[in-house]
Amino acid sequence: MNPMTRLCTLILSLLPVPALAYLDPGTGSMMLQVILGGVAAIGVALKLYWYRILAMLGIKKKPEAEDEAG
Repeated sequence: MNPMTRLCTLILSLLPVPALAYLDPGTGSMMLQVILGGVAAIGVALKLYWYRILAMLGIKKKPEAEDEAG
């Protein structure tokens, strides 16, 4: 791309343009569900890989001492 094309692209991308968009309550509800679903998915992934993450960070839980009689 030549410098003039880059400059024109930059200027046109920074100009304000009205969006003429309407967000109804259903759209807001859908966005909320996407966010909550993402948080839940991250939580489940962390729970599944928790011990691997701790081992990778070097924070491994020491196993309890076994009984000598045992």
